[in-house]
Amino acid sequence: MKSHEITIRPAVAADAAGLNRALAQLSADMGDEHGASDADIARFCFGPAPVMHALLAETADRAIVGVAAYSPFVSTVYGSVGVYISDLWVADEARGNRLGLALLAAVRAAGLEVWNASFLRLNVYHDNPRALAFYERLGFVPTTETQYMTLVGTAYDALGAQP
Repeated sequence: MKSHEITIRPAVAADAAGLNRALAQLSADMGDEHGASDADIARFCFGPAPVMHALLAETADRAIVGVAAYSPFVSTVYGSVGVYISDLWVADEARGNRLGLALLAAVRAAGLEVWNASFLRLNVYHDNPRALAFYERLGFVPTTETQYMTLVGTAYDALGAQP
């Protein structure tokens, strides 16, 4: 498969199931559980208040071989909008065609056009040296002054019970 046989386009509502299959494959590749349903993806991306955007990389026969899911956020430190890339996936059969780079460049272009974004942010698992090396080759740098933290489950529910 050659990269010139692959096109990148924004996902539309009719893509929700295919997008979710690709994201489920990413979860499987990473050893994660995948909790999102097709309906969740449709709501996240195409509902009345979208919170996620996605780009699809497709072959000529419309097979999805890559996905970038992303959202805007504001940084008062940078005084700018950034784009958080929550998921980046390239199918095994499409690797080696610089598709990950093309998807990241397309996210950058979309963020610049829509939000005048000036930077990208993402998270990488510490036990994924291949991904770390890929991002570092592109110029991404680890942030050591902050720690990624998550509030979920009963702790999240308890916060809602606070006065």
